[in-house]
Amino acid sequence: MIKKMLYILNIGLGLLLSCSGGNDDISPPDPPNEIIPKNLTLTVEVQGADANNPNGDGSGIVSITVNAENANSYGFKIESESEVKNATGSFQYTFSNPGTNEYVITAFAHSSTGHEVSTFKKVSVFVAFNNLQLVWSDDFDTDGTPDTSKWGYDIGNGCPDICGWGNGEKQYYTNRSDNVKVENGLLKIIAKKEDYQGSGYTSARLLTKDKYEFTYGRVDVRAKLPSGQGTWPAIWMLGANIDEVGWPECGEIDIMEHWGHNPTVISSATHTLSCSGGCGNVKVGETVVTDYATQFHVYSLVWNEDELQFLIDDELKYSYNPATKNVTTWPYNKPQFLILNVALGGSWFEIDPNFTEVVMEIDYVKVYQ
Repeated sequence: MIKKMLYILNIGLGLLLSCSGGNDDISPPDPPNEIIPKNLTLTVEVQGADANNPNGDGSGIVSITVNAENANSYGFKIESESEVKNATGSFQYTFSNPGTNEYVITAFAHSSTGHEVSTFKKVSVFVAFNNLQLVWSDDFDTDGTPDTSKWGYDIGNGCPDICGWGNGEKQYYTNRSDNVKVENGLLKIIAKKEDYQGSGYTSARLLTKDKYEFTYGRVDVRAKLPSGQGTWPAIWMLGANIDEVGWPECGEIDIMEHWGHNPTVISSATHTLSCSGGCGNVKVGETVVTDYATQFHVYSLVWNEDELQFLIDDELKYSYNPATKNVTTWPYNKPQFLILNVALGGSWFEIDPNFTEVVMEIDYVKVYQ
């Protein structure tokens, strides 16, 4: 009897051990499959963008659509800003920096397993200067002589102080109607070949010195430029303290310059104590404009306490924003006045021997603050 019971216990124990050992053979559950989004698309629509306003209507609003297969959420970010997420992939964003600026928009698609893919797109957006008010302007609506309450003139060839106006220019500036007049809603600055006061050419240079001087704001000048070897039209500014401190300490802002020997290239520049005409590395922005002589364009400056932005037809082309701002790099915290002129010739280029006459036409000059 006792042997029988021991036999049964041994059998039971063996079965128990056998069952216990069998648990070691159970495999763990399979890990979840990785779900990776694919075929990611990013669409950006700038509100009001059309053929006439390629960068939008000035509201700064853009609609962003992100889509991908195998995604359960989406996100986007502007430049280095934080990512914004939702489950639909539809977003709206409003830019606020005035002017036309280019931004990088990055889009993300996320899956339920924590995987993501991304893409990016560059977009230019125009934001209107809605907070600025028109404070000074001339629309040149009255034919005849330019408004003497707004414009004065530089007369002569620069002698004896700076003969050739410091650049080897060949023209003699006058205020005659032969060289400057308002006609059919346009200011016309006429440069011509003629013997006058010992010079072989004449032209005009208008300026608002002692009549209108300002600090900060936006300047818009709508103009059609002359063409031809030797022509040098300019829309620019000088510090109102030039008689006290001289040039370039007063600071010069060249909103638009064009040289006929370098056709289609429009230049913008700054001249300061740290870098002026003779330093060899003038801060210059150059833009190709092929129809400068056949179409009007708006040449603009946006000037604040931190930066100078140069625009053509509301598109940012160049900016000046030195990391260190002091008397040598940033004289642009004091009043400046406006200058409009057409020069002829220079110390580094010649005038076409067949030159006779050219005209720069200006539709308006506006200052906003």
